[in-house]
Amino acid sequence: MDKEIRKIGVLTSGGDAPGMNAAIRAVVRKSIVNGLEVVGIERGFLGLLNEEIFEMNKRSVSDIIQQGGTILGTARCHEFREEEVQEQAAQICRKHGIDGIVVIGGDGSYRGAQALARHGINTIGIPGTIDLDIACTDYTIGFDTAINTAMQAIDKVRDTSSSHERCSIIEVMGRGAGYIALWCGMANGAEDILIPETYDYDEQRIVDNIINNRKHGKKHHIIINAEGIGHSTSMARRIEAATGIETRATILGYMQRGGSPSCKDRFYASIMGAYAADIISQGKSNRVVAYKNGEFCDFDIEEALAMTKKIPDYQYEVALELSR
Repeated sequence: MDKEIRKIGVLTSGGDAPGMNAAIRAVVRKSIVNGLEVVGIERGFLGLLNEEIFEMNKRSVSDIIQQGGTILGTARCHEFREEEVQEQAAQICRKHGIDGIVVIGGDGSYRGAQALARHGINTIGIPGTIDLDIACTDYTIGFDTAINTAMQAIDKVRDTSSSHERCSIIEVMGRGAGYIALWCGMANGAEDILIPETYDYDEQRIVDNIINNRKHGKKHHIIINAEGIGHSTSMARRIEAATGIETRATILGYMQRGGSPSCKDRFYASIMGAYAADIISQGKSNRVVAYKNGEFCDFDIEEALAMTKKIPDYQYEVALELSR
């Protein structure tokens, strides 16, 4: 039988992402509509262990939907991998009368939610990560804002790169996944796109491409490099030495995480937050909200973590073909 839920907590964990505040707002307001009490937990699982817990109401989330980052704060908590720490967290939940927690974050955050569920605290995950690398969902909160932030920055670098007839290596985020690099590479018309899923470290191919393009009148050359490959500055030095063409590296870094979320991120995060509030109020646990094949749905966290995701071959092939 589903567990009766009277009071829930909401936290954000791992890397921040634009749209997390929209999700928090939706969780709080929809839970209150559903007759639940809501508390906010600051600084993720670390804040839970430190009992950084406060009551929330509808006014607590006023005027936050347009804000980047997360009003609850976030932190990494490596000690949460330990069984005794997980039990301690569950005991803290019981101490504060918290029957369930909505966790907004990525795969690592889901493992924390899964651990709490094993210790009797109902948990629901919401996918919040700019990397789009959660296999069970076609959409993750923050991705749309991040790629638009990066795209606009790359457009600006392209302008100056063309003026100086340079090669520019622009490094975007994505340690283990190349979605940001692929989307920006396509949207910005990059000549080369380097992603961890496919890169073979053949710099001679890149050098040959730059020289060939220059022979055909190209005034600039844009290389989008994913964070997971990295070493953009040293790569720029090697390419300049090999081609004789001035080459500069630009690392966009954490600017991609910040900024006011896009309309899409606000809308999808709001629906996902409301969906999470609904299913946790029904007593469901160990679930993750997803957007799959055009519909909002939910999966068992174990099932979600077991799924794999890869860059679609056709999308990558088209991006390469259009760059030539």
